[in-house]
Amino acid sequence: MKITYLAGLLIVIGGAYLVWKSSFRNAYESAAYSQVKADGQFEIRDYPDLQLVTTSTNMDAAGNDGSFMRLFRYISGGNETKQKVAMTTPVFMDSSPDDTQEQMGFVLPKKVAEEGAPEPTGQGVELQVRPGGQFAVLRFAGRMGTRQRSDAEEKLRSWIEQQDLSGEGQAEFAGYDPPWIPGFLRRNEVLIRLD
Repeated sequence: MKITYLAGLLIVIGGAYLVWKSSFRNAYESAAYSQVKADGQFEIRDYPDLQLVTTSTNMDAAGNDGSFMRLFRYISGGNETKQKVAMTTPVFMDSSPDDTQEQMGFVLPKKVAEEGAPEPTGQGVELQVRPGGQFAVLRFAGRMGTRQRSDAEEKLRSWIEQQDLSGEGQAEFAGYDPPWIPGFLRRNEVLIRLD
C-alpha cells in the first residue's frame, strides 16, 4: 500500500514538474547569447544587441507599481499597429545611477525586432536597444528582493575580481519566471558588463 501511494505521488510530482517546465519558462523565446566560460553558478556570456520595450519602475516594486502591466499592454496590442507580440524571457531590470528608480524591459522576439517593432502608445513606454557585449553572470533562485539582489551582486563582483576581470559599476538583473512560481524554482540572474 505504501509503495503504491509513493509511486502515485512521484508520478503526480513528475507530471506537475513536466507541465510547469513546458508551459512556462521553456515555452517562451529567450534572449540569445553565447556562453564563453562556465564556472559553477558563474558564467561569462556574449550578448548581441537586444531590442527591448521598457518603462520605469520604483525600486523593489517588482512590477507592483503598474510597470509590468504597462509593458504587458504593449505586447497585448497597445502599440501603433495594434500588433500582439509574444512574451519572451528574461525581464531585464536595471537601476538608475542614483538608485531611486529602475528600468524594466521585455526583450522583443528576434523576428519582431528584425521587422521593425511597432511604436508604443502607452505613457512611459519606449523602445530601446540594449547594446551587446560580454557579461559576467550569476544565476540564483528565490525572490528578487533587495537583500537577495545585493548578496548575488556581491558574489558576482567577488568572482569577477578573482578572475582578474573588470566590470562596470552598474549591475543588471534578469527574471525568467511569472510571479506565482515558488521561490526555490525561480531562475534569476545578476549580470555585470565586462570592460
